[in-house]
Amino acid sequence: MMRSLFSGVAGLRTHQTKMDVIGNNIANVNTTGYKSQSVTFRDLMYQTTQSASGANAETGLGGINARQIGLGVTTAAINTAIAQQGSAQTTNNPFDIMISGDNFFVVSNGSENLFTRDGSFYVDGAGNLAMTSTGYTVMGWQVDPATGVPKKDTVSALKVMEDSIMTYPPDGTSEGRVTGIVDRNDKKSIPLREGL
Repeated sequence: MMRSLFSGVAGLRTHQTKMDVIGNNIANVNTTGYKSQSVTFRDLMYQTTQSASGANAETGLGGINARQIGLGVTTAAINTAIAQQGSAQTTNNPFDIMISGDNFFVVSNGSENLFTRDGSFYVDGAGNLAMTSTGYTVMGWQVDPATGVPKKDTVSALKVMEDSIMTYPPDGTSEGRVTGIVDRNDKKSIPLREGL
């Protein structure tokens, strides 16, 4: 009787763990960069009441399996989908970036580089791209000013706002197009020339 009660309680406790993980997944459905989790079960242990025996050629009897009574279930592992890509969402923030595949952003807390898939960024007061949640600076390769090609060496802070990139040399307009409906009988309309 006690074994059956213990097995039932072990199953309830393990399923409670699974429900806790599912509840956490639901609670974090809109958390940026959250990775869902799943629970794997395994049997807990067995009590052997009779050992197994092999086949006996002399008597002609076959072997028998051991008599084992299972004593319940436990959590084997809680798996986290760390590199699984989430779904895309429109945020209307030009600095929110989604990363595809099993890649990560490199960010720095000032003393060490860390990895994240949270792409919710903003531009800090120094012009660096930074994480909205922690303020960590986003790191990356810098572009060689002579060639315009990224230099694949040590990563450093990505400065997206600086004086050298805030302006662009002007260029004259080469073509213009006006569309719309103009009433030819309207005396207040501005006359248009051909070719505009």
